[in-house]
Amino acid sequence: MCQSLNNVDTNSEVRYVTGGYSAGGGAILLTGATGFVGGAVLAALRARRPAALRVLLRGGFGPGSSAGATVVHGDLSKPQSLSGVCDGVDTLIHAASYVGKDQELCTAVNDQGTRHLVREATAAGVRRLVYVSTAAVYGSGPHRGPREGELPIAPRSPVSASRAAAEVWVREAGGCVLRPHLVYGPGDRWFVPALAALLAALPGWVDGGNARASMISVTDLARLTVAAATRLSVPPGTALHANHPRPVRMRDAGAALARGLGVAVPRGSASRAQVQAHFRRAGLPERQLELLTIDHWYDSTAIWQLTGCMPGPSFLEDMTHAGHWYACGMADGSISTGAGPSTGSRQFTEG
Repeated sequence: MCQSLNNVDTNSEVRYVTGGYSAGGGAILLTGATGFVGGAVLAALRARRPAALRVLLRGGFGPGSSAGATVVHGDLSKPQSLSGVCDGVDTLIHAASYVGKDQELCTAVNDQGTRHLVREATAAGVRRLVYVSTAAVYGSGPHRGPREGELPIAPRSPVSASRAAAEVWVREAGGCVLRPHLVYGPGDRWFVPALAALLAALPGWVDGGNARASMISVTDLARLTVAAATRLSVPPGTALHANHPRPVRMRDAGAALARGLGVAVPRGSASRAQVQAHFRRAGLPERQLELLTIDHWYDSTAIWQLTGCMPGPSFLEDMTHAGHWYACGMADGSISTGAGPSTGSRQFTEG
């Protein structure tokens, strides 16, 4: 049964699924361990030295990367391959998602794959379930600081719709859903590269560049995810925003990228119509313009209070550290920030 966080007393001890986490209990199973977010979650889990850690993979890890974890093979798009993967598991962290353009894969992996995984978890008696979703399930803005439960679910893209469907399976099973917005840090090849490309193509700031967005480092998101899975007490079916508590003004984000990475940013102003026309002529995705010009920020204070975690540096403060990783990737060509018609094939979010 899904519940709104508006009914949660952040100062009280309330039941979550069927009980608390015990380090001496069953195993923790992680999906998505080879991905951007899942890889960071794996690192955070290893730092805690759980009694038993398993990772669900279609293939295998690179040499040495599976140290401290047992590999369990399974494919979310093939239900029969998931049989028994949750046996002996106490806690399931589901951080795997397909974010490409194939609508059939969106359904097979995100929607139905989650359905079958949750079914296995329920049958195996898994006590704690956390799914890393996305704030893109809310669809278009402006979103100006809503708390959990204050916005309708209105996804605009097949990817976001399939992840919203995944949330339903998780929440109906009593699990907890986390909704980050823009995630950055080592391993990110989508958000900051796309932002840099779009800023370089922007002829001028719309409305002074004052649109704000919620962001979170992948390291902080991993910390929150592990905390949610191991010590969070909330009612079954709760969804939580998972972002740094301070949203970032896009003009300030641009200045941080200019300082840290030498990214070209606009100096003057332009009307929305002028920028839209410029994007059309350049073959750039106009939908991405919304993320530069429309507020998309979410009250994310609850998760920090409930988990007892302290937020790390904000995006503006953190680019000194994370910026080094991006700069190295740009220098060796492994990260592209070139503006062009393909920019945003993987969007800041899925829309």
